[in-house]
Amino acid sequence: MTVFIFLGSLLAAMAIGIPIAYSLLLSGVALMWHLDLFDAQILAQNVINGADSFPLLAVPFFMLAGEIMNVGGLSRRIVALALTLVGHRRGGLGFVAIVAACLMAALSGSAVADTAALAALLLPMMVRAGHDKARAGGLIASAGIIAPIIPPSIGFVIFGVAANVSISKLFLAGIVPGLLMGLAIAGTWWWVAKKEAVVPPPKATNAERLKALKESAWALFLPVIVLVGLKMGVFTPTEAAVVAAVYALLVATLVYREMTWRQTVDVFVSAARTTAVIMFLVAAAMVSAWLITVADIPSKMVGLLEPFMDNQTLLLIAIMLLVMAVGTAMDMTPTILIMTPVLMPVVKAAGIDPVYFGVLFIMNNAIGLITPPVGTVLNVVAGVGRMKMDDVTRGVLPFMTAQFAVMFLLVFFPGLVTVPARWFAG
Repeated sequence: MTVFIFLGSLLAAMAIGIPIAYSLLLSGVALMWHLDLFDAQILAQNVINGADSFPLLAVPFFMLAGEIMNVGGLSRRIVALALTLVGHRRGGLGFVAIVAACLMAALSGSAVADTAALAALLLPMMVRAGHDKARAGGLIASAGIIAPIIPPSIGFVIFGVAANVSISKLFLAGIVPGLLMGLAIAGTWWWVAKKEAVVPPPKATNAERLKALKESAWALFLPVIVLVGLKMGVFTPTEAAVVAAVYALLVATLVYREMTWRQTVDVFVSAARTTAVIMFLVAAAMVSAWLITVADIPSKMVGLLEPFMDNQTLLLIAIMLLVMAVGTAMDMTPTILIMTPVLMPVVKAAGIDPVYFGVLFIMNNAIGLITPPVGTVLNVVAGVGRMKMDDVTRGVLPFMTAQFAVMFLLVFFPGLVTVPARWFAG
């Protein structure tokens, strides 16, 4: 009955169009009434405590770094570098999108920001070259969701706070899975692009490649600073976010000199608005997380999944299928905040490595950004590319299938995540 009241009130509120953050608060109030614990002071205290977290400071700074990267010319230079490296191959512009997405993922950690930049820069070029617009849009959408996997990742920050798991370890564990996602869609693109009669751009000369590398060197140095700093223990993920934002601002204003004072103000305002939405979601979710613990819902979930507890692989498959279903109807951040406090006790009871599970969980949620009907990243591509949602959905299907295949490959072979993670962590 407790689970029914919580989920029923949450889904009912969402169904009538109430924003997710307020829906979470309403479901929390409903659960409070059911448990005879309603107290406005406790409600307010949990909302405040939910956002009062030092690690969560990484979110606004990574968001700011992503905004500066797009406005200040860092994204454009990375795309130009990728174009000189792989643009001449058959389907080269698609490979440019994938390489650029992996490089940009190491700068911002925001799927929406990376996808918007890639769609604005590359989608018109791919269409002019003769590529099918729906397929090109689908490729860019699937490439954009690599951002929450390759560090730094806003998704890992939120999961780490909600699950009390080391964010640094999550960052380092996400490197190989993120690259595998890129390889999967690269192989899929090679297969679908060979059917198109598109003449690739001419091969860049070594001088052109060297010039592009020099111009993008300042941008490429950012992920090196972040990853080396984390591995060497120089700074925490939160401090890494501050370093990333300050570095991107200095490069955009003093080195590339492409961001004006007015644009700087607009970038800060845009990052603040996005951060406000995320932080309010986190604060509202903490009320539900506290009540989920009080109502002992995790033990009920453990009981429900008892038949799978003796087999970690079957348990992970069941959880991944559940998250896939939720991801079709809910955005990434609320899914993480709602499901993490419910699933983590199950994962720990089964003896599954929390860092390994976190990578799978965030990967599943990232792919959920391109699963219809919600598909936030699909909406971004449709909006930027002025396309119908149905066309983008049709174009993304083969790439989404490849990325789900990678996710289940990691379920069956945990060493693909855990071994590199231990190596990177030293």
